[in-house]
Amino acid sequence: MGKSNDHQDPRVLMWAPVCQAVALLLGPYAEVVLHDPDTDSVLEIWNPMTSRGPGDPSLLGELDALEPSALGVFGPYEKLLTDGRRLSSVSAVLRDAQGQPSAVLCINLDRTPLERAASVLSAFGAPTVQRPEPLFEADWSERVQHIVGAYVRECGRPVERLTRSDRLAVLARLEEAKVFAVRRAVPVVAGVLRISRSTLYGLQAELRAPSTEE
Repeated sequence: MGKSNDHQDPRVLMWAPVCQAVALLLGPYAEVVLHDPDTDSVLEIWNPMTSRGPGDPSLLGELDALEPSALGVFGPYEKLLTDGRRLSSVSAVLRDAQGQPSAVLCINLDRTPLERAASVLSAFGAPTVQRPEPLFEADWSERVQHIVGAYVRECGRPVERLTRSDRLAVLARLEEAKVFAVRRAVPVVAGVLRISRSTLYGLQAELRAPSTEE
């Protein structure tokens, strides 16, 4: 590491509370670095992710080459550490009262915990295998829930907003699954569809009418 800068640098005194606040909020997954654009060296660093420290080269490049329309804030952009970790980084050019670059604040956020969390959530949301119907064959109420729920997902409307044609389509599936062969199925189905028993009987009559006319 290079030589440590004087920690009484007025820029460090001014910006240290801000840098420390960010580091405390995002730590231990964020590295906060204050750079000196005049000497292209590190003024101070909080939660260092590498071996660099105050006085080491910043290797920032020329600030004049930056896009002027960015209003002094750049990113988020990606950086990589030598151990393969991916960082999301933002940099802000801090100016003095005369509008000249006084320091450059860089925040490097380790994306590893976010990527791990995303991987876990993706695993939970992974497609499931076909459900083992023999396990549910005797549980007709489970079949009712499954058939109605599947239809709701397909049409994209909640149960209470199903149209008459939607309910007829659901009843057709329930008939095919022989749900109504079970005693006291009507009140259960009516409850799931959030309609009255008389409405359900009317829908059943409408559904069965074509077959009785043949």
